Amino acid sequence: MTAITPVVLCGGSGTRLWPISRKSFPKQFVPLVGNKSLLQLTLERVAPLGTQVLCVAADEHRFLVAQTMQTSHVSGTVLLEPVARNTAAAMAIAALTAQPADLLLFCPADHHIPDAPTFVQRVKDGVAAAQQGTIVTFGITPTFPSTAYGYILQGGVRGDGAFDIQGFTEKPPLEQAQALLLTGAALWNAGIFLCTAHALLSALEQHAPDILQSCTQAIAASTKDGHFLRPETTAFEACRAESIDYAVMEHHAQVAVLPFASAWSDVGSWNAVANLAPADSHGNRLHGQGFAVDAHHTYVYAPHRPVVALGTHNLLIIDTPDAVLVAADTHTEQVKQVVALLESTGVTQSAHHRKVARPWGTYDSVDRGERYQVKRITVHPGGQLSLQMHHHRAEHWVVVKGTALVTRGTEELLLTENQSTYIPVGVRHRLSNPGKTDLELIEVQSGNYLGEDDIVRLEDTYGRS
Repeated sequence: MTAITPVVLCGGSGTRLWPISRKSFPKQFVPLVGNKSLLQLTLERVAPLGTQVLCVAADEHRFLVAQTMQTSHVSGTVLLEPVARNTAAAMAIAALTAQPADLLLFCPADHHIPDAPTFVQRVKDGVAAAQQGTIVTFGITPTFPSTAYGYILQGGVRGDGAFDIQGFTEKPPLEQAQALLLTGAALWNAGIFLCTAHALLSALEQHAPDILQSCTQAIAASTKDGHFLRPETTAFEACRAESIDYAVMEHHAQVAVLPFASAWSDVGSWNAVANLAPADSHGNRLHGQGFAVDAHHTYVYAPHRPVVALGTHNLLIIDTPDAVLVAADTHTEQVKQVVALLESTGVTQSAHHRKVARPWGTYDSVDRGERYQVKRITVHPGGQLSLQMHHHRAEHWVVVKGTALVTRGTEELLLTENQSTYIPVGVRHRLSNPGKTDLELIEVQSGNYLGEDDIVRLEDTYGRS
């Protein structure tokens, strides 16, 4: 089989799925399908195509991507964008790290394609065209006249088995979407591309030379940190932000499309998420601890506690530990505007979860009051917090599960379940998990200032000191 390098684009913010998807923890990392995230499902789907995967992600999500790659049993490189510059720049920096003849499969991290074997075979069907210098895109056979998707107009069949492209239509109004479906030649634009690195870079040179120049400079001065590759910040920040569709695809001559007639969703709205769950006889769709009583066409997302919909119609109810969304199913496209409103008024839940991911695990701020804060801390096996100190707070640690290796000043303590320790203000300390299962402990902070910026890192395994 011809080797293909999957390039997974992980940079989306997913604000249309607030409150579970937020800037600090966007939808591609959320376990939306069973107990797996969309990124994990994507990595597992593309793994049969190539042994090395390249992920393009925001720097702040680097450890989330690395952990998901480990969970998915794939290896490769994480290319870190200093700032978001849309898909043209993300694809350009990926292509610049490859050899000219390398076949690259670009795909979003946050799409759901249940039939992975059919998808893999369809990608293989595009190899012949891609090897001849064509940029091959994959169009989804539409099942309804969506106004949320762009469309590709399919032309005649080519000698290599792909189809010519007659044109593109971006998110049409309903009447136009209906007319497009009636032509029988319209496909949803999935934003998935197969091409050689040379073909993409040549197209960028022709249609978006400024983007290519900025990305070339950024990669030329990039730095490597383990499996993280960091483009130079100043050059990348200077890059124009534009999608690959506007920058290249709508203008380039050597493009083709392969129809993909299988289930697909970009999971781009709460209606799309609801459709992933089976409906009961009244059209209700329930996730987790959701209940529906005398309700119709109601979706309840309740992974943490019981949530009851009583006598509701056509509603979406999304519950998280620190924010709740109740929306009419006709208004899901306005969730992005809600997030902007919350952000403008200083509501921290617009971008941040109560539970925060860290390279060593997570912490969940379960309670807070004047001069105290309580966190539930989870440290993965082999995980280690930085050697640190605080100027304003003391900490009490109580182990509830697993084994903790604690550095406290010049001491080292090994604590097991139901044992505890105290870290006074100003004392250097570190927490590690030497065991083979997750370490869970309760941390009680007390002091006159409890902000996260009262951390003086003295040493750090993950390069954050």
